[in-house]
Amino acid sequence: MGITLWGGVALFLQWGQYPGLSIVTGLGMMAAAFVLWLSSRPADRLLLQPSTWSLQQDPETYRLQAQFVARNLNPSLEVTLAWVEPRLHLLSKGSTSEIRSRVTVRSAHTDMDPRPDNYWQAYIISPQSSTALDVEIELWGQDLSLLQTCWLELDYVQYGRQQRTTKTAHLIAPLQQQDPLTVPQWRQQGSTQVLPIPTHLLTPSDDWGQVLERYVMPHVQSGDIVAISETAAAVVQGNFRHPTDVNLSRLARVICYLFPSKTSLSSAYGMQVLIDSSHPWRVTIALILGLLCKLVGIRGVFYALAGEQAALIDDVTGTLPPYDQFLVLGPQDPQQITDQLYAKTGQSIAIVDANDLGGVKILALSPDAGSASAGEVIGAALKRNPAGNSAEQTPIVLIRPGSPSAYPGQPEA
Repeated sequence: MGITLWGGVALFLQWGQYPGLSIVTGLGMMAAAFVLWLSSRPADRLLLQPSTWSLQQDPETYRLQAQFVARNLNPSLEVTLAWVEPRLHLLSKGSTSEIRSRVTVRSAHTDMDPRPDNYWQAYIISPQSSTALDVEIELWGQDLSLLQTCWLELDYVQYGRQQRTTKTAHLIAPLQQQDPLTVPQWRQQGSTQVLPIPTHLLTPSDDWGQVLERYVMPHVQSGDIVAISETAAAVVQGNFRHPTDVNLSRLARVICYLFPSKTSLSSAYGMQVLIDSSHPWRVTIALILGLLCKLVGIRGVFYALAGEQAALIDDVTGTLPPYDQFLVLGPQDPQQITDQLYAKTGQSIAIVDANDLGGVKILALSPDAGSASAGEVIGAALKRNPAGNSAEQTPIVLIRPGSPSAYPGQPEA
């Protein structure tokens, strides 16, 4: 294509009837080709993410050690990790005014020793390469047992062929473990029993197999169904975004006004996350058809056409802290999650989206539970949303089908 283009330009310049116009046209074509070449260059793509972390606890001292990995995703150009700056947030049941903290960031490059003064020295990362950095968080004070969660925001500066850009990596770590239920409080729901199961604050570092083994399996009987919140499933996948990482488009800024207040798509950021996960044209067409159908009394068309995330996105304030500062999407490939957990546990697994208005949507069922009757049982059991939508921290509900007489002494919910 390049040879044909430049050959055409040369012929046009050599044999053109109007030499001046030929020169101008040729220069214009060259400029257009250069702009096209520039626009096709891969963008700077530096990504910093936590990889591992561990927590050591003494009565008056907590020490959390984490490693982050910085990856240059650009296939052909280097990028510089120019600066790193930590910001620490502590969530607690009590005041944190008497708790002291220190955050230390050290490079872990293979070709350079870390500085001893906590200063980040700019570092060039080759294409498709990575480097690491270590973070240590130290906490001192009395009664640290009231601390619940550590949220570290690690601001980092990407410096390369494009604009100098500040991004943020996030590490969310629970500082306390939840004790497994010892005396389960089952609730009767018609002919079915439900057991909301509390867990520690789930994060992307969790493994669902281990979570179920610790909190759920001691209470499971044959025929039970393990219902997992779709929000919790997405959190463990890391499928959430901070608003500062969302680039707003004009489309999102405009059409968010067409949605009712306090819904996830009524904010420009919630709408942009949907646009990013679907496609601008898909969202636009869904909006037009949805508005037309609404005029004739048909509702829900937009959500049916705009993509599966349209009804699953939780905007900020939609989940418990610190995820209330993020936009949480629905889980990716929920069927794969249920299949894998069924293979590990042998239990029926469901991923569900339930709310306080009585709505229950089953995103995925494990193969053994993939029947209409199982769906009816789950829908009836979760209609009153026993897990709650606030700070209950019960992302799992154990469902036990059966007759009321089989479970004497249990009050109906």
